[in-house]
Parts: sequence; structure tokens; C-alpha cells
Amino acid sequence: MSPVFPMLTVLSMFYYICLRRRARTATRGEMMTSRRAIESNSRALSVNVEVIQYAKEVLDFSSHYGSENSMSYTMWNLAGIPNVYPSSGDFTQTAVFRTYGTWWDQCPSAQLPFKRTPPNFYSHDYVELAYEEPVYPTAVHVLETYHPGAVIRILACSANPYSQNTPAEVRWEILWSEAPTKVNSPQARQFTPYIKQIDFPTNLIRLEINSSLQDYYTELDAVVLHGVKERPVLSLKTSMINMNDLDEDEDEEKNGCEMDSLNKQFNVAALREMTTNGYFDKLPYELIQLILSHLTIPDLCRLAQTCKLLHQHCCDPLQYIHLCLQPYWPKINDSSLEYLLSRCTLVQWLNLSWTGNRGAISVSGFSRFLKVCGSELMRLELACGHFLNETCLEVIAEMCPNLQELNLSSCDKLPPQAFNHIAKVCGLKRLILYRTKVEIEDYDLIASMMGAKCKKLRTLDLWRCKNITENGLAELASGCHLLEELDLGWCPTLQSSTGCFTSLARKLPNLQKLFLTANRSVCDTDIEELAANCTHLRQLDILGTRMVSPASLRKLLESCKDLSLLDVSFCSQIDNRVVLELNASFPNVCIKKSFTQ
Repeated sequence: MSPVFPMLTVLSMFYYICLRRRARTATRGEMMTSRRAIESNSRALSVNVEVIQYAKEVLDFSSHYGSENSMSYTMWNLAGIPNVYPSSGDFTQTAVFRTYGTWWDQCPSAQLPFKRTPPNFYSHDYVELAYEEPVYPTAVHVLETYHPGAVIRILACSANPYSQNTPAEVRWEILWSEAPTKVNSPQARQFTPYIKQIDFPTNLIRLEINSSLQDYYTELDAVVLHGVKERPVLSLKTSMINMNDLDEDEDEEKNGCEMDSLNKQFNVAALREMTTNGYFDKLPYELIQLILSHLTIPDLCRLAQTCKLLHQHCCDPLQYIHLCLQPYWPKINDSSLEYLLSRCTLVQWLNLSWTGNRGAISVSGFSRFLKVCGSELMRLELACGHFLNETCLEVIAEMCPNLQELNLSSCDKLPPQAFNHIAKVCGLKRLILYRTKVEIEDYDLIASMMGAKCKKLRTLDLWRCKNITENGLAELASGCHLLEELDLGWCPTLQSSTGCFTSLARKLPNLQKLFLTANRSVCDTDIEELAANCTHLRQLDILGTRMVSPASLRKLLESCKDLSLLDVSFCSQIDNRVVLELNASFPNVCIKKSFTQ
């Protein structure tokens, strides 16, 4: 028989299998379309009464505008029934995250993004809410009272926060997600996205937030969970097309046998000579590395299973110089770190923010990873890492001698004494301790020490420092002439009458960002000193002052040519007419003005 006939037989079999797969795919596609059509008109028929619940407790969150010992503008306002809705406006009884817009990313201190961050990961903040009874969710209502549109993902967790039994596996399922979109109206709304059904009951809901398109702070009032106690029973017609219940094992098994047979025939009849890696063998090593550098981490791990050559490239530690695991926080655990261990010996930037909670990462697993992979580490992001304890900080100090940047924001489970280990990291250039239990009794003393010891300090965030006075600020300004960013928002003990702000303007000519948020005493003299001495100013927040006039603001805008953000919200002398006039005269400046309800 001519050698061409076995090849024809092989191709015929391959064509037959392809037709079968296409037919099966088409059938499922039709069923999916039919299912969407049915569900768009009528959701699953439940056999029990729908339960409606408000959040019982706020379990965790990444940031909030308020302080830890207050209820104003804090995430804790999401617990219980609505306080404000359906009213619109700025209310202290709502939940507000720390930032909005893009101006945080435009500061001189803005951090560079990690390479390989998936393009569909948009989340900047989150809040987790616990409810009394586990239910199968049928709807989630988010009551937004001011500048809505920041919620971009809603998830449900299989773990019951009130159960005494620790589950063997914690699952997170996405109920709904969408890219950030602009909502033109700042008015209150009830946001009710179409959520998918899940196969487990939940009483733990997580909202993820992206406020980058917002013109002002988004304010949330409550999150209402609708659900049923028993798994919904679908109608007969719908149950036939429930894609979650389709069992493909039998088909896959048959396909596997057929493909094995086909592969065997290819190997014997026609592919004997294909023992190499194809054209990849002809490419320079560096070029393949460059091509693979555009893949996300999951794709890189999948590609490593295709052939020996690509396995070698995908496991090359040079592919993991920047490792961002935050987008995959629901799946990251000790096994994940162990799997990546041999690939990360050269890692320099590591982002484990939001990962490892509820027992997913152990102290021993984290410590082992750093002991192997910490020697070259320069940047370590651990925001909201609730698995961290004092031992972890000790390991960081011991195993990361080259560390320059450490982010521990919202690691509020760390005991105060744990932070003593950070003093051993001598090369630190950036340290974020937002919402941690660092105990500082005398901020004037700290400011004085910074002025004496940190001559090259560029950025300092003293947001909501309750007891810093003009004395500490004077010591700081006298010693840190290179300061470019200073946040003194909500520092009530600083008063303009002491001359602290005018002195600050004269001593810090390099200032590019200055926040004096909610300081009612800021006056025209302070603004005029900034105009005269801080001509590089880019961002100024004087929200809430009653003492600044339109004339002084015009002087500032004329002098500071680089100014891009000016927040004059709730400034009693700056009405809407003034804002419109200033906007017309200085169109390159974003002038923020929010009014009381």
C-alpha cells in the first residue's frame, strides 16, 4: 500500500473528531444562548422564601477616609441598615475609601507598576462584609449615596466567618465584574448588577473598588444581600441547559482515547522526524525570553508544560524579577509559593498584597519562601497581609538585606513590638505603615528626629496625626529641605495663627504636594506664602477652610504654573461662581469643589 494512505486515514480521523467537537461546541453554544434568554426573563425558580439581609459586620477592608477611633467616613458604616440612602450628598455616616481619581498616581512618589499585572485586574480597594445567615445569592444591592460607579467586582466566599469549623478549602467566586466606567451623575443610586449563581451558600461578600474615574470620593451606605436558604431548583427546561451541572467526563474520556490513538498514528506514520522544538530552536535565547516576558504568570506556568525548551524558558528566574501575585489573591497559598520557589531566586519586586488570609499562607510557608528568594529583594508589598506576625517581620529583616521599599499598610493584626524588627533593615527608602498599630505618643519628637536624621527625606504622610504641633513641624522643615510631598490632612493641633504654615512655605521650596485637608485655620497669608516660595507646587488640598479668598487663590494659580490639582471643597468663601471663573482662567488646573448636602 502506498505510504500516503495511512496519512489519509489519519487525516480522516482527525477531521471526524474535529467535526464532533464542533457539533458539541455548537450545541452547548445554543444551550448557553437559550439559557441566557430564559434567565433574562425569569431567574431560577426557588422553592423557599427569599431572605433579605443587611451586613452584620465589616470584617476587613483596605483603606478608609476616616480614622480608626471614629465612625465618620469609615468602612464600619456599611454594617446595618442605611443611614443616608436615598438622600444624596456628602455625609459623614457613609463609607468612604482613602483615594479617588488619578492624581495619587501623578505624585512624585507614585510607585511604578509591576510588570505582568493582568490588564483585566482593576481593583484598588476592597471591603468584606459578613451577614447573619448563609444563603445562595439571588441579588446584591449596593446603596451608593455620592459619586457612584466605583464598584467593579463583587465576590462571594464559601467560608462562614461565624462557624467554629475551619473549612478544608476556602473558595471565592466572582458574582459580577466589570471594567471601570464613568457615571456622570453624582446623585445617589441603588446599584444592582446581574449576578451569576453559585453552588454554595455564602454569608461573606466582598466588594472591590476602582475610583480612578471618579470626580470625587465615592460614598457607600449599605450593601443588601438577597438569597435563599436552599439551592435554587431550576425549571425543567432551564435545568437541561445549566452549564454548571454539565458532566463532560465521559466526552473528555472518549476524546482522550481518540486523541491518543490519533497521536500514536501521527508519531508512527508521519512525525518520526519531529523530535525538535520546531522553529523555537532557531531563535536566540534572549528573543524567546523577551517574547515570554509579555505573558501573565498563569500563562507562563501553563506554557511551561508544553515542551522542554519552553519549560526551561518559563522557569528561568529572569522571568520573575518582578512578581505580582496580588491579582491572584483568592488562589495564592503555601503550595503556590512552594511551586514558585525555584523560579524566584532572583526576584527583586514582590507583591503579596491581599494574599494569604484565612490560613491560605502560613508563617512557615512565607518564611521558607523569603529564606530562598529574599536575598535580591528590593521592593516588598504586603498590604492587608493578615497572616503576618512578628516572626515574619524578623525573617524580612534577616533575609532581605537589599530591601528598599516595604509596604505594610492595613496590616492591622501585627502587634506593636513587631515593628522593632524594621529598624534592622538599614537600606529602607520607602516605608508605608498606614493603618498599623505602631504606637507613637509624641509626634513632635518623631518630627524632630526626622529633621535631624533624615536629611534626604522626600515624602512624608502624617494624615490624621493628632498631636503634632508647630514645634515639631518647624524642626521637620528645618532639617528636611528636600521634602517634595507633605500630607498634614486632619491634623487638628496645627494652627495657622502660630505661623507654622508660612514658615513651612519658606523652608520647603521644593514642595510639589501639600495637603492641609480640614484645617479650618488656613488663611490668605498661608496661600500667598506658598505662591511666593513654592512655585513647583502641583497639588494643594485646603478642603474645609473658611479663611481663604478668591484673590489669594488667583495669586497662587498665577505663580504655580505646574499646579494640576486644587481642592477647595467646603471652602466657604469659594462658591460655584468663583470656581467657574478660575476654571476659565486656568483651564489646565483641576479645581475640585464639593458642596454640603
